[in-house]
Amino acid sequence: MKPGMQHALYSVLIGAIIFALSGCAPAVAPAPGAAAPEAAATEPAAEAAAEVPAGMEELVAAAQAEGELTTIALPRNWCNYGEALDAFSAKYGIKINELNPDAGSGDELEAIRANKDNKGPQAPDVIDVGFAFGPQAQAEGLLQPYKVSTWDTIPDEAKDPEGYWYGDYYGVMSFMVNKDVVPNTPQSWADLLKDEYSAQVALSGDPRTSNQAILSVQNASLAAGGTLEDPTKGLEFFAELNGKGNLVPVISNNALVARGETPIRITWDYLALGGADEMAGNPPIEVVIPSDGRLAGVYLQAISAYAPHPNAAKLWMEFLYSDEGQIIWMKGYCHPIREPDLRARNVVPQELLDKLPDVSGAVFPTNDQLVQGKEAIVANWDAVVGANVTDAQ
Repeated sequence: MKPGMQHALYSVLIGAIIFALSGCAPAVAPAPGAAAPEAAATEPAAEAAAEVPAGMEELVAAAQAEGELTTIALPRNWCNYGEALDAFSAKYGIKINELNPDAGSGDELEAIRANKDNKGPQAPDVIDVGFAFGPQAQAEGLLQPYKVSTWDTIPDEAKDPEGYWYGDYYGVMSFMVNKDVVPNTPQSWADLLKDEYSAQVALSGDPRTSNQAILSVQNASLAAGGTLEDPTKGLEFFAELNGKGNLVPVISNNALVARGETPIRITWDYLALGGADEMAGNPPIEVVIPSDGRLAGVYLQAISAYAPHPNAAKLWMEFLYSDEGQIIWMKGYCHPIREPDLRARNVVPQELLDKLPDVSGAVFPTNDQLVQGKEAIVANWDAVVGANVTDAQ
């Protein structure tokens, strides 16, 4: 992270949404692309200083010449990524290599580190990571800058000014509950400690590597009267949950919820709501935004400094940050970063706006809070909680 870089991101995003709803959103103005290589690099692309194709036609041609795009950690039921991946591939005729859909943000950075000299499909071109991981990756030289043509409609506080990373969407932490197994739906974090939820509660990642799981612990801290930057109370909450036998130490997903193996899943609201749609009442799913602590989380997009397919990576970003891409995310219950601009121009179908849940009162952390909390959780989870959260066997 650059010295002094702080991002009071989330309160500004909410202000931007209110601003847009009043009809005062900024106009879209194309922004230039930043330096990037034309082929796989063994040195970071930011140092290669090659020119980005000047217009979309040239960028499309260059991306199609590369022929492939490698993504990582994009579950198809996460933010409607399945539709986004298929639409991009069909639109441009580019094959997509989908690496490890269930990887966490830390795993994504490790994949870049481990494949710096790999020009094959195991080297990710692009990443989608939790907010705290973007500045970290930039500081390590793992990213290359690129500014999409809709750059000016991304709130300044949600992007690196040089284009190394930029916010893509946000959601709010929720409980996804299988009603066939759990007759009394927990309404708060405190409820999860009740005896009736023995062996029923699970996280959606490993808190030592997963941004979603880390933010779950920070949310629990907030609910217990603690802070985001000092998540001690969150760690203590999960230690108690584990000690009572309520915590199931596996990484939960929609299939495990449906089978009743992890009938209460702590996860982003967009994943829970999307899962409920997929299950269509079999089993019946209830999604709760907890009453005693609501935490919002923004994710970031970025291009690897060592991307084997740099032009395909830039075209992918152009697609995601177009109106089409942003609305695809919204169809998956995510709040896209350009939502204020989309609303101001009345380009979002009303049925999509009506489907988004009430997340009033959600807390939007600063980057400093995210970074401090992440470091404390990663360092102390084993000692305080002692639960080895792993993939289900």
